[in-house]
Amino acid sequence: MHVFVTGGTGTIGSAVVAELLGSGHTVLALARSDGSAQALEGAGAEVLRGDIAQLDVLRAGAARCDGVISLAFGRDYDSADGLERAVAEEGAALAALGEELLGSGRPLVTVSGTPWVPGRVSTEADPLPTDGPVGGRGRSVAALLGLAAHGVRSTAVRMPRTVHHRGEGGFAGLLAERARRTGVAGYPGDGTQRWPAVHALDAAVLFRLALESAPAGTAWHAVADEGDAVLDIATVIGRRLGLPVETVPPEDFGPFGPIFAMDQPASSARTREVLGWRPTRPGLLADLENLRP
Repeated sequence: MHVFVTGGTGTIGSAVVAELLGSGHTVLALARSDGSAQALEGAGAEVLRGDIAQLDVLRAGAARCDGVISLAFGRDYDSADGLERAVAEEGAALAALGEELLGSGRPLVTVSGTPWVPGRVSTEADPLPTDGPVGGRGRSVAALLGLAAHGVRSTAVRMPRTVHHRGEGGFAGLLAERARRTGVAGYPGDGTQRWPAVHALDAAVLFRLALESAPAGTAWHAVADEGDAVLDIATVIGRRLGLPVETVPPEDFGPFGPIFAMDQPASSARTREVLGWRPTRPGLLADLENLRP
């Protein structure tokens, strides 16, 4: 397939582009800067200049390709308003891409997060939340999956709280960044809450499988580690950075505080059974040993 990819230079996106190219697909990738364009061209992708706020550019990219993987998401996480804007921007982009593919039968794969289910491990059958800090994302993804009834092979790959590579990325990466800034490897609550995780290179394989074969209107879990205790994550970060490990109030993590404090393990049993996905890369705690001071 010739695949249009947005967000192709991030931790997930760069792995997805490499996985697609390495599996015989060709890639048209959205690039909003010269640096992104150079990185994508260096990887072997064709470049389309623009960003996810330019809906006409997104439609043009989708029209040129046999399928779409949408990964782009805003980077302003320092405030609740910034997170809200990023969610709204992503929703508009997904709607534009979906409209372009109506009636075509072509695949459109997007990304979301694994759901939180009180008292148990979440599964692929659980709906995404439609309220709270990222509720708008759940509504956008639900609308996209609804396009399965209108000739779009729409699917969602739900990502765990940490997508890691070489010790960086995801919620664990945010803890490490904060530790470097503050001099404390902090964690919210008592640290017993669990975060699921996956290596970026394993996640990339699942995106390819979803693009190639997932049925329309389905959701899948890119979960390798069902749930690592946050205290264990912070302990490795503290040891690698030479910093004390301490609990800190959830509000110190800004808009992510309530999410960070949740116990949110997730399963990928159905994904492995149906799509044949088998993660093979190091788990989160092992990969954090690559964290640099």
